[in-house]
Amino acid sequence: MKKADIVERIHAKMGFTKNESADLLDLVFSIMKNTLETGEKIKIARFGNFEVKQKKDRRGRNPQTGESMTIEARKILIFKPSLVLKAAINGK
Repeated sequence: MKKADIVERIHAKMGFTKNESADLLDLVFSIMKNTLETGEKIKIARFGNFEVKQKKDRRGRNPQTGESMTIEARKILIFKPSLVLKAAINGK
């Protein structure tokens, strides 16, 4: 599913214009992005949790050359689906 498909569904179900639907979706994504950038968690009931975690430096190797190297620390985004979402996906 693409962003345009979500906009179309918002338009069809809520009766907003397509521009209003796109603006609404952009606003939601912007709020989520800004919240995650500050390190806060996002918990959406009956859907799941979004969280940014910090990974430490670690040793790795270049698969082409076999050379040992350090993989730098970075932040990663974690999504944990709720039990309700898991059940819906599995048809229960």
